[in-house]
Amino acid sequence: MAGTAQGGAARSDVPPDVPQPDSTPGTAQAAQSRFPIPDAAVLTLLGSRDENLRVAEELLAADVHVRGNEVTLTGVPADVAFAERVFAELVTLAGRGQQVGPDTVRRTIGMLSSGGAESPADVLSLDILSRRGRTIRPKTLNQKKYVDAIDKHTVVFGIGPAGTGKTYLAMAKAVQALQAKQVTRIVLTRPAVEAGERLGYLPGTLNEKIDPYLRPLYDALHDMVDPESIPRLTQAGTIEIAPLAYMRGRTLNDAFIILDEAQNTTPEQMKMFLTRLGFGSKIVVTGDITQVDLPSGQRSGLRVVRDILDGVEDLHFATLTSQDVVRHKLVGDIVDAYEKWQAAQDAEPANGWKGRR
Repeated sequence: MAGTAQGGAARSDVPPDVPQPDSTPGTAQAAQSRFPIPDAAVLTLLGSRDENLRVAEELLAADVHVRGNEVTLTGVPADVAFAERVFAELVTLAGRGQQVGPDTVRRTIGMLSSGGAESPADVLSLDILSRRGRTIRPKTLNQKKYVDAIDKHTVVFGIGPAGTGKTYLAMAKAVQALQAKQVTRIVLTRPAVEAGERLGYLPGTLNEKIDPYLRPLYDALHDMVDPESIPRLTQAGTIEIAPLAYMRGRTLNDAFIILDEAQNTTPEQMKMFLTRLGFGSKIVVTGDITQVDLPSGQRSGLRVVRDILDGVEDLHFATLTSQDVVRHKLVGDIVDAYEKWQAAQDAEPANGWKGRR
């Protein structure tokens, strides 16, 4: 970035309100870096009422001072150098016309802290699908790796907790592939397994009975395709949403096929589904192995499929974690808390309840 001191080297033109380097023997020498922000990016970078700046000050070890369109960073050289990288990425995002909010600042710092080679600006500005001014794009490094794997491989497994965008991003890639005429249809399916409660007898036609199980897929589809066109596309067979049981005996060519909630398949159902793959098709399987709703004693097909398919080419397993949750921040904290609790239960089986398998 123009005006950035390389390597956090100290400068002589320190403003009066910036602490001077500490020359006390045995203490780390302070570094200071000062650089301008392009005028067009100042408001975007700082955020409404300086909310982005407050998040940066909270999460960065270096002291951050902004005066006009100039940022001054002070602290231990390594902290200053890291803060420089963060602001450089944020300036790049703002320069590309991207909205920069507190979540963007947090995700940028998180990605750089993880030591990944990819630029956060490249991750957060990768557009998958745009509709009515809204753009769908990955929001974490693991999400981008997941999206890239869908481009590169014929069969991809997206495994992770709720809220990590597994199904949503797969749906966006499916619609993108349909619009680009890479496939001629989209097939969305999931097992009709109740999540921990019995719904009992459901009145109505067969479609009305299974609709509650498929509703999450319709909800995601409505965000990506004009809702008025969905009945026409489904009637023409361009988009098909059906229970997993409907897949038996079929071969699906030139299709983008998504199996959602795959943790609720048995190993036999998983095999049946994967062998539906036809020429010119792509499969994405999504699920959360910590939320299995199968009857007690039945194994989850998603739990064992990695071992079964180990060594098979053109397959990819993408793992997402609580750090990739893009819902409310509290969702990630809840996921972490349950994982810690489950680990404690597994370590002490004498405690009794070990969770459903």
